[in-house]
Amino acid sequence: MQLIVGNKNYSSWSMRPWVLMKALGIDFQERVVRFDFTPDSAFYREIGAVTPTGKVPVLVDDGLAVWDSLAIVEYLAERFPEAGVWPRDARQRARARCLCAEMHSGFGQLRTHCVMNIDADLTSIGPRLLQTEAGLRKDLARVVELWTNALAESGGPFLFGEFGAADAFFAPVVMRVTRYGLPVPEPLRAYLARVEAAPGVREWIADAIAEKDFLDFEEPYRDVSGPVPVLKV
Repeated sequence: MQLIVGNKNYSSWSMRPWVLMKALGIDFQERVVRFDFTPDSAFYREIGAVTPTGKVPVLVDDGLAVWDSLAIVEYLAERFPEAGVWPRDARQRARARCLCAEMHSGFGQLRTHCVMNIDADLTSIGPRLLQTEAGLRKDLARVVELWTNALAESGGPFLFGEFGAADAFFAPVVMRVTRYGLPVPEPLRAYLARVEAAPGVREWIADAIAEKDFLDFEEPYRDVSGPVPVLKV
């Protein structure tokens, strides 16, 4: 299998199936296609050869292209039923799917105002955004509620016990919380640390930091690459 992803520093959707497959030991070949959203770019030509959406991630398995991160996760669950993509308990499995679906379709203010940027230290930005953006405050409160309830019900260490699809789907949110200095209750700080230390997530973070590919159209808050933000506004 081949998993096609975009820039690891910025591509939150690519991160989800990649870290899940790594964490569960599902073997795959990685193919990174650099973001370039200008017409007729190499990015669109390469992605367009396998999917009509022109987006990443894409999983290619024996000639079958599966696009959209949620569809990829469900395909992996069917292809590797013993891998642990979803919880084994039916009730928890249903709840985990609810969390992934909500993440997949919601949290627009969190996505808009706190774009994923693993390489950057934006801890001075997050608190200021929370003061002015009511939608961001609402999204963060909902994330806290989901994490708190899932961990309380499962007992941890991850949302539904072992690292699975729900943790992979929220891994980019963990990146946003930590990089933007968004406040969460103290009990959740340990969950954030566990996610960042998970084998697949840890490897993705290292690759993102090593990437050093500064794309200004992905940078609402920095003018140059580096851990400390140079404010544009």
